[in-house]
Amino acid sequence: MANSFVTDAKKVLKTEADALGKLKDDLPIDFSDLVKSILNLTGRVIVSGVGKSGHIGNKIAATLASTGTPAYFVHATEASHGDLGMITEQDLCLLISNSGETIEMFDLLTHARRFSIPVATMSSNCESTLVKAADFKLCLPMADEACPIGMAPTTSTTMMLALGDALAVVLMEAKSFNAENFKIFHPGGKLGAKLMTVGQLMHKNDKIPLVNTTTSMKETLITMSSKGFGIAAIVDDIGCLVGVITDGDLRRHIDDLMERNAGDIASLSPITVVEKTFAFDALNLMQDRKISVLIVTSANNKPIGVVHIQDLLRVGVA
Repeated sequence: MANSFVTDAKKVLKTEADALGKLKDDLPIDFSDLVKSILNLTGRVIVSGVGKSGHIGNKIAATLASTGTPAYFVHATEASHGDLGMITEQDLCLLISNSGETIEMFDLLTHARRFSIPVATMSSNCESTLVKAADFKLCLPMADEACPIGMAPTTSTTMMLALGDALAVVLMEAKSFNAENFKIFHPGGKLGAKLMTVGQLMHKNDKIPLVNTTTSMKETLITMSSKGFGIAAIVDDIGCLVGVITDGDLRRHIDDLMERNAGDIASLSPITVVEKTFAFDALNLMQDRKISVLIVTSANNKPIGVVHIQDLLRVGVA
C-alpha cells in the first residue's frame, strides 16, 4: 500500500513537472509586452480571481509587492460590492481564471474597460471571453490536471503560480531590485534578521577592545579580558587597524609573552567587514574562516565596531 502512495505521488509530480516544461518552451507571446507595460505603470498591478485561482492570485500579488512591484489582490466577488473603488486609472489588472469564463470576473473587466485600465488575463482557455477581451493574453499550454478525475485545479494552478513567479522575478531584475531593497519589505522574522547589517548589531565606542602596537602585553591581556570578546584590535599611531590578537596568538607566544608588546605578536591583515555588510554574509564569513569575532572598519580602515558570532545567532540569523 505504501508503495502505491509513493507511485501516485510521483505521477502527480511528473504530470505537473511536464506541464511546467511545456510552459517554459511555450511562454505566452504577450509576456514581454506585459513586463514592459508594468515597468511603465504609475499605479499598481491589481490581481484578481476566485476559488483556487484567487488563492494563486493572492500569492502572486504578495510576491510582486515584496519584490519591488506595487501590487494588490482584489477578490472578484468583493469587487462587485464596492471594492472596484480600489482600482484606479493608473493601475493594470491581472485577471486569473482557468476557464476564462468566470462570471464573477466580468464586473471587474467591464470596470477596467470603462476607465481604459489595461487588462492582462492568465487562463488555460485561449478562446474564452476574458482572454479575448484582454490587452495581454497569458495563455497556459494545454495540460492534464494531476487530479485522477481531471477536475480539481492542480496542474493549472501550478502553472499559474510558476508564471506569476517568472513575472515577479523578471520585473525584479529589470528594476535592479537587490538585497538592500528586499530588506525594506522584510523587516521581521528570520529573513529580517538575515538582512540586518553588521552596523546594526556591532558593539561600538569603548566596547571595542582596542590597543596600540606599543601597548604592553599586560595591558593587552587586561583589555581582552575586560571587553569579553577574546580578541584585541591593534591600531597604529593614527588609529588604523594593523592586526588582531586572538587566543591562538597568545598560545603561540606563551614562552616570552609578557616580554613583548601587542604589535610583536599580532596577526597582521585581519579579516574585517564594513557597516553595510549583511548579517548573513558576516555569519557565512565567520563559519568559512572558523572565527567567532569580526572587526568592523570604516572606509579609512579604522575600527568602528566589533561583532561576535553570538550577536548574530541571538537575533536569529542562522
